[in-house]
Amino acid sequence: MEFSILIFILGSMIGSFLNMLIYRLPLQISLINPKRSICPNCGNQIKWSENIPILSYLFLKGKCSNCKEPISSSYFFVEVLSGGVFVALFLKFGLDTTFVLYSLLFSLLILLSFIDLKYKAVPDYLLLMALFLSFFLPNFVFGDALMFAGGFVLLDFVVTFYIQNIKSRITNNEELQNQKALGEGDIPIVAIIGGALGLKLGLFAIIVAAITAIFPALYGQMKHKEIETPFIPYLFLGLFFVLLFGESIYMIDVN
Repeated sequence: MEFSILIFILGSMIGSFLNMLIYRLPLQISLINPKRSICPNCGNQIKWSENIPILSYLFLKGKCSNCKEPISSSYFFVEVLSGGVFVALFLKFGLDTTFVLYSLLFSLLILLSFIDLKYKAVPDYLLLMALFLSFFLPNFVFGDALMFAGGFVLLDFVVTFYIQNIKSRITNNEELQNQKALGEGDIPIVAIIGGALGLKLGLFAIIVAAITAIFPALYGQMKHKEIETPFIPYLFLGLFFVLLFGESIYMIDVN
């Protein structure tokens, strides 16, 4: 139990670092200047005592100590999520190389997910880093990764054709003529899922991702809004869920 708490603290510290990356990387702000975190509202440097993962957010009640403007709850959520993911992976794999590799991979996926949620686009170099790291996962099958990536490209072609050439005419919405169904950034993540989980569990993970992604789409329909749903966060959820529970659900070995 004590070790799980230490793992959670480590994960939340990684989450705090991810928060800095989520803010700085898309805006092309240097990671070393300023060295310390700043308030995104007033630019005031955050004291070390105000930068303790999870606790500082609760102590400050989600507000900057200088300008009193609200701090996005995503900072708190990323730190809690990272800590929880680290503990779940530790309980699954123990403290070994597999735990380290998956912890690094899911840290990158959390980073990609929150950038995708905010900007609806992600840096290609982060996708390449995640893909390259996945090659070192135990039992990673390169052929399955290629199969999943190729299938996803084909699906994107078919659905995009429907949106641009059929749905746009039915709804008389010319904006749909330039809309793509799926993001290119999703393809490396799908390849990671296929290579890491194999065909059956990989398909299960994609189904889980698709089902969870339906809810924001339904919300957009209820609010009569066209919401562009980023898919990487749901692919992350699908991979994480199936990695932890897929074997017991399917009663098969991921090998």
